[in-house]
Amino acid sequence: MKKFNHVIVRRPCKSVCDGITSAPELGKPDYEKALRQHDAYISALSRCGVDITILPPDDRYPDSCFVEDPAICTKNCAIITNPGAESRRGEKYEIVDAIKQFYKDEDIEYIKEPGTLEGGDVMMVGDDFYVGRSARTNEEGIRQLTDILERHGMTCTEVPLEKVLHLKTGVNYLEHDHMLVSGEFVTKPEFQKYDRIEIPEEEAYAANCIWVNETVIVPEGYPTVLKAVQDLGYKTLVVDTSEFRKIDGGLSCLSLRF
Repeated sequence: MKKFNHVIVRRPCKSVCDGITSAPELGKPDYEKALRQHDAYISALSRCGVDITILPPDDRYPDSCFVEDPAICTKNCAIITNPGAESRRGEKYEIVDAIKQFYKDEDIEYIKEPGTLEGGDVMMVGDDFYVGRSARTNEEGIRQLTDILERHGMTCTEVPLEKVLHLKTGVNYLEHDHMLVSGEFVTKPEFQKYDRIEIPEEEAYAANCIWVNETVIVPEGYPTVLKAVQDLGYKTLVVDTSEFRKIDGGLSCLSLRF
């Protein structure tokens, strides 16, 4: 099944070493290594039958390689978000031109103050969307998102977060009713109806895999998750994202897929 035709990525900037982190003990990213990992990430996506728009690095915003947060791309509309992290607010203005290459102006919506919303908190399951209420995504942001999606024929379900940064830090949908869950998401009632693959705590980071046209990209170094995904019958590709993990990033954060 081919669902995605387009991908947008942004190259890591030199200031990526100063990105926001909740795990300083992992150390700062190595810029050159991050570039090599990003190259491998783009290469993996290119093998999934999509065209890729590569945006230039933007040193004003250390976290700007995480293009998933300032925009949400659906089949019916695009939504420019309002990131909850103050240092990332300007990223929303820098993604608009890229979005306009694929959506008409009347199909581009905007989250407005005082609402905050980051794309890492939004998970698409067909025409239904789950949104995490987190430190970065507030009640008003979710209200606006719900209204926007409903106007475009889609639905939205709020999921309160207790521990993780973003919703997709710990739960990701792989299509065909399969869902990777870890930590607090194992018991979330919102996801009980799916075929849930529980991720062991020691490999929780790898709950953030991405499905792209029947291929699942898995972070390198998590053999239990890799085998679980392969056992579901998916073709897999493995990409090292260790430098991005140091600044709270994973596979889904690094691209917009639509």
